[in-house]
Amino acid sequence: MAAVLHHPGYYDNAIAAQLREDFLLDTDDEILIRCHDRLFVGPPCPPHLPANKPVSAKPVPLDGSLARNAAARPARGRHQPGNDGAPAGEYARDVSLIRASDVTPEPITWLWNGWLAAGKMHVFGGAPGTGKTTISMGLAATVTTGGCWPDGTRSIAGNVVIWSGEDDPADTLIPRLALSDADLSRVYFIADIREGNERRSFDPARDMEPLRRKLAEIGGVRLLIVDPVVSAIAGDSHKNAEVRRGLQPLVDLAGAMRCALLGITHFSKGTGGRDPVERLTGSLAFGALARVVLVAAKHQEEGDDGRNVRLFCRAKSNIGPDDGGFEYDLHQAELKTHPGIFASSVLWGEAVEGAARELLATADATGDDGEGGTLSDAKRFLSDLLADGPMRAGEVFKDSDQAGYSRRSIQRAANAIKVDRRKDGMKGGWTWRLPPKMPNTPEDAVDARPKSLAPWAPSAKSSDCPF
Repeated sequence: MAAVLHHPGYYDNAIAAQLREDFLLDTDDEILIRCHDRLFVGPPCPPHLPANKPVSAKPVPLDGSLARNAAARPARGRHQPGNDGAPAGEYARDVSLIRASDVTPEPITWLWNGWLAAGKMHVFGGAPGTGKTTISMGLAATVTTGGCWPDGTRSIAGNVVIWSGEDDPADTLIPRLALSDADLSRVYFIADIREGNERRSFDPARDMEPLRRKLAEIGGVRLLIVDPVVSAIAGDSHKNAEVRRGLQPLVDLAGAMRCALLGITHFSKGTGGRDPVERLTGSLAFGALARVVLVAAKHQEEGDDGRNVRLFCRAKSNIGPDDGGFEYDLHQAELKTHPGIFASSVLWGEAVEGAARELLATADATGDDGEGGTLSDAKRFLSDLLADGPMRAGEVFKDSDQAGYSRRSIQRAANAIKVDRRKDGMKGGWTWRLPPKMPNTPEDAVDARPKSLAPWAPSAKSSDCPF
């Protein structure tokens, strides 16, 4: 028997054969792989070994506990009858332990600080029509050009790989990428698998290794998008065990390639008002496995300038802040390079604060008058507050907060009674006042609001991102 020290790197049967030839090992000799202070018997390859690092190996003496462990293993890793309590013919099993003091702490590597982490799984959910795919193509475009994120920080430039089971690249995804100013030479779509002369659909349960080889060949992959992520599940997407089994190969791939994995999914029907993570379609394992959960909602409120607001929020994060978000809008336009082809892109607005559940919440359950008590109370409070004259928006929110009303409740109330909201010059703030004629019933109020101003949209090719 011989032992080989194998540093983190790609390992398969071909490399095993080469190692046997280099070190004159007999075919019955085991190859012991030492990786991150863990001992493996190979082949096959330990599943977590990264594929983008060179291989180095050398023979090492068998001494101490390593020698005892190796000597205890019969050829080819088979148990002898009665050995370790396992039946004859079964492979030996051993528990690997990692001493905490032997592990060097590592920081999270962020693609977008606080939002997209390298080597981690993210789930992006929302109701149909919220623009999840359009937003994802906008994020992809930012990566391909090293452009600006919604908070003004700059992305590391890299390649993007997309696996889409719902939208056609030619008529939907590529036009959206083009409208978002993506570098299309850095975007790759997973198509099908070739086996000899046969072609078949990509199957994550079977085809993760050839995909890993392709990603390593491309190099520089920063973002992997799976839309919808449920397509990675071969079994029942409502069973935790089957979801975890289906997602684990993708999670391992993202970790090995050090790219952010973004899986897109929908909200389940009839889940309004619940925690956003619980609203994700399928098993709770989708939200549990993801290190970050992102959500989107449309037409929840109206902004200070009177326009309908869409919200992109962070609903969960095990590795950073788990609140806050950004307003956004969807923009339709014709591609300049391809007349007659129209596509959508995302326009980012201002940052918002608060928990996702609060930001996405609708009015409470309605009563006989058709509106929740919270909204009704907020309308009365706001009418009384503005009865003495105009107020700065900041003062309105401050007073309403002290009175126990959330910012979103006050915005709903302002929409309902049609508060007149005007901006004081280009650099000024917003002033709120009651409509010119305040009727007895808020529903009959006159809409005197100004039209919407276009939200700020950082260009993916901008060279002057505000930091």
